[in-house]
Amino acid sequence: MGHITEGTLLWQPTEQDRQNANLTDYMTWLSREFDVSFDNYAALWQWSVENAAEFWQSIWLYFEVISSKEATTPLASPAMPDAKWFEGAELNYAENFFARKVAGQAAILFKAEDRPLIEITWDEIAQQTAQLASALRMMGVAKGDRVVAYMPHIPETIVALFAVSSLGAIWSGCSPDFGSRSVLDRFQQIEPKVLLTVDSYQYGGKTFDRREIISELNIGLPTLEKIIVVSDIVGEEEQAENNKFVAWSDLVYDSDESQELTFEQVSFDHPLWVLYSSGTTGLPKPIVQGHGGILLEHLKMSSLHLDLKPGDRFFWYTSTGWMMWNFLIGGLLAGATIVIYDGSPGYPNLNVLWELAQKVGITYFGTSAAFIGVCVKANLTPGESYDLRRLRAVGSTGSPLTPEGFAWIYKNVHPNIALESVSGGTDLCTAFLGGCRLLPIYAGEIQGAALGADVKAFNESGESVVDEMGELVITRPMPSMPLFFWNDPGDERYRASYFEMYPGIWRHGDWIKFNERGGCVIYGRSDSTINRQGIRMGTSELYRTVESLPEVQDSLVIDLELLGREPYLYLFIVLKEDRELDDALKSKIKQSIRTEISPRHLPNEIAVISEVPYTLSGKKMEVPVRRVLLGSPVEVAVNVGAMRNPKAIDYFVELAESVAIDD
Repeated sequence: MGHITEGTLLWQPTEQDRQNANLTDYMTWLSREFDVSFDNYAALWQWSVENAAEFWQSIWLYFEVISSKEATTPLASPAMPDAKWFEGAELNYAENFFARKVAGQAAILFKAEDRPLIEITWDEIAQQTAQLASALRMMGVAKGDRVVAYMPHIPETIVALFAVSSLGAIWSGCSPDFGSRSVLDRFQQIEPKVLLTVDSYQYGGKTFDRREIISELNIGLPTLEKIIVVSDIVGEEEQAENNKFVAWSDLVYDSDESQELTFEQVSFDHPLWVLYSSGTTGLPKPIVQGHGGILLEHLKMSSLHLDLKPGDRFFWYTSTGWMMWNFLIGGLLAGATIVIYDGSPGYPNLNVLWELAQKVGITYFGTSAAFIGVCVKANLTPGESYDLRRLRAVGSTGSPLTPEGFAWIYKNVHPNIALESVSGGTDLCTAFLGGCRLLPIYAGEIQGAALGADVKAFNESGESVVDEMGELVITRPMPSMPLFFWNDPGDERYRASYFEMYPGIWRHGDWIKFNERGGCVIYGRSDSTINRQGIRMGTSELYRTVESLPEVQDSLVIDLELLGREPYLYLFIVLKEDRELDDALKSKIKQSIRTEISPRHLPNEIAVISEVPYTLSGKKMEVPVRRVLLGSPVEVAVNVGAMRNPKAIDYFVELAESVAIDD
């Protein structure tokens, strides 16, 4: 396959593909049950957004949602951000998973760097969930209480989510590669009652001891009543210094009597979990999503867009710090077995995940555009090295996938699969742009907007545009949109985060361009949020860490993520008098970021500047500087008249010219 340009046709569904697609079955069902018929996906999508109440009601009925009380209406108060979904309904997120287990089929296939592949049945998950839920209930955990997890991508974490949600308690998690400051910035906001944690994790062939951080979390989270430890490197007696600590094995594996799995019935909009997406100011945003909204959204995506079926083996490389972990679990709703991997995708080499795909017969292989880019550079040929004949689809997300990335998949992985580039966000815990087995696939393009997601590109005047890059907006509500932000009186922060630019319209913070056929391309962030492998981190978190160092006076962080460019994170610092940026200080800064925040967010380059550009109102000018460094003329990118220190922008104009960042 030679040079591929954006828009080159790479794949078309066969007639058999169309007949076998879950979307086709759903459309046939709609025709029979709702008396609506559609000739193509575009017409179906149009109906789904223009008739939101009817569409989401059809999802409820088609997937036979288990509930103890029916809703009075699918959608009341349809205006954002005050939409009310399925009022009066009572259900439980976890119950709907166990109701869909496929007899004789594994629920989870688990592989870790340092552990052999194991298979976990639905019966085992049900038993462990019941045991843990009973233990949590004995600890006083009740509906509405918060239970947090500092856990890696292992089966115990999934069991814990099911146990917590079965009680109507509220889940929240962080990956164990997050430093204590990042974890406390998240968990302190929601005042948890119980912490689940590992005492170590494995990554890249190394073991990372987390016992010191657990101690810091214990001190920093005064509301904790119990800490449940999944022990790996230490004996349980070392964790038993006081009765706050308890071993997972004592609760789940060594209990004297088996417990019955029960499900607390909660309202459709009862909080299910708190996810975090950082903005540019303040603490990470604690995003609360509900049992019903997440359930409907993940039923829709896993079946109708990912086209998962019983017998499928669904994999997505993720960590527990990324919403793709939550999304991957949703694959169980379609009757698929989920494949989970804990460890580095590059250890002991870049073939480790492709080898896993062959070993377990993965049918849907989900990864990040960054991983595909690394495989391209390494000249990998997994399709030649491994038997990937069971593979039906590859999913890519986290950042935009280039046409070259598309071409590499079709040449070096499989010539006849659905390559689904998808995009969404933590904020809705889904992809609202993604795959459709009824449509062709073109290089560099996402196939289109998902059902029920009225995604548009808006220009600065708030007008929908085609064949022109604009702000990604969602113009109608979706059930998995946040219920609220935790501890946000009057929803002020929630409204400011998404509805300030276009009142009543969700502005997501990405650049997007739609073409005439409905396909689209994401060009990167339109704000200054840092995106690393899909995990978004606020610049404010880095500022707190970097500027706490005695050598640093001020700082500016710029993430140059844009389609077709290598992700590049710049850290600009203003040093205090008589200080210099030597190798020792660079190492100190990076170590602080590594331990306080995460290794993912280390800068590619640290540079000294004389002053940070500020607006007259005292805000760091992250977005204008980013635009300058990506090649925009300074007169377009910067309103110099609104600057407190106009000369400060000159450095960045010269930098953009000297390194030729603008291609």
